[in-house]
Amino acid sequence: MSSAESFTGGDFLLEGPAARELYHNHAASLPIIDYHCHLSPKMIDEDHRFATITELWLGGDHYKWRAMRANGVDEKYITGDASDKEKFLKWAATVPYTLRNPLYHWTHLELRTAFGIDEVLNEESAERIYDLCNERLKDPDMSARGLMRRYKVEVVCTTDDPVDSLEHHRNIRNSGFEIKVLPTWRPDKAMAVECSEEYLKYIARLGEVSGVEINSYATLIEALRVRHDFFAENGCRLADHGVGKFPYIPCSPDEADGLFRRVLEGGKLDAAGVEKLKTAILLDLARMNHARGWAQQFHFGPLRNVNPRMFRTLGPDTGFDTIGDYSGAEAIAGFLGTLSDEDRLAKTILYNLNPADNTWVAAMIANFQDGSVPGKIQMGSGWWFNDQIDGMEQQMNALSLQGLLSRFVGMLTDSRSFVSYPRHEYFRRVLCNLLGSDIDRGLIPRAELPRVRRMVEDICYNNAKEYFNF
Repeated sequence: MSSAESFTGGDFLLEGPAARELYHNHAASLPIIDYHCHLSPKMIDEDHRFATITELWLGGDHYKWRAMRANGVDEKYITGDASDKEKFLKWAATVPYTLRNPLYHWTHLELRTAFGIDEVLNEESAERIYDLCNERLKDPDMSARGLMRRYKVEVVCTTDDPVDSLEHHRNIRNSGFEIKVLPTWRPDKAMAVECSEEYLKYIARLGEVSGVEINSYATLIEALRVRHDFFAENGCRLADHGVGKFPYIPCSPDEADGLFRRVLEGGKLDAAGVEKLKTAILLDLARMNHARGWAQQFHFGPLRNVNPRMFRTLGPDTGFDTIGDYSGAEAIAGFLGTLSDEDRLAKTILYNLNPADNTWVAAMIANFQDGSVPGKIQMGSGWWFNDQIDGMEQQMNALSLQGLLSRFVGMLTDSRSFVSYPRHEYFRRVLCNLLGSDIDRGLIPRAELPRVRRMVEDICYNNAKEYFNF
């Protein structure tokens, strides 16, 4: 047996004595606040049991799917009708080819932390590891809730549509489950005005659940406000908004109403009309967030569903999105500036998908800090294509140079998997190595070590707890 312990445990990623002391004594044992993820509330409610490691590990994981496709694996073994064992064996055969891809580290971190397996996964070990994992999954503590306990999770914020009933969140809360599982308001579909047929169906559903007849822009906002209130009543503390190109072309209320009525009548808007209506909706949603005292997140920059054939075959969220090349600085400046002028700018986190945007995003947030809350406007952690060593370091370096890394609210999983929590460990090791290296190189005086220790604990846990009022 070849062991993974030598590179995923112990001093993995920790290059010097200061980094090791910071991680082992001040980061490793802290609870996890996962303030943005895509876990299934239904699975948590029902304390789902996973039949196989394939269901737990490969179901819905488009990171792994992309790697398998790049390795020449037929779609049958990725999203197709192959057996769970066949799919796992194809993934195991791909793992050796993921060297220098974060999947190689994540795979072995997850095997070690969830299953106690230190062996390297490859074609030779695949069947043995498949059987060991499946046997381990029979244990009572390997359910959805059991895995959350294993990783010392304290709070989870899921991602939920305004039309969702939130019944699973209520069931979880009423069950006495000790881990907070809170909904997050994600109204992207209410802004998808370019998708005429699908949008009209969505608006009909929104009208039904809100009890508001939606026949104008004002009634659209009223319906969203009704649901916003409903989410607040069910424990929501955060909003999340996913956009590609960040919209910002202001328009008057009358113009927004005219554009929305045209959509309701089945008409198509030109590009400027789409952006104007999206801007109006997003601004009104941000005003609601401020009125509720919620923090709001903006994930911007993806170019989605770029492979039309595979989109027709498999649908969205199957591994065919990429990094967009948009210019967003002026739009975000205008958007935040409008809300600041109105004194209705909520706590805000900006996540840029394109790492080329790191420096201007880090600089942008400083323009809208108002002294009311430490780190009120945040640069979000390395996201999606950037949640690996290089992406994390680039994000933290940009934030350090332009703002206050000490006030950063830290890592999240952004995942659908119950074994993605080692991404927090990965982040904590990278953070401690970054700061520890500065100490060892003399860039931070050793007299500041107590302050750095506190900084590590804040970024890994305390800042998020205070920022989100958990």
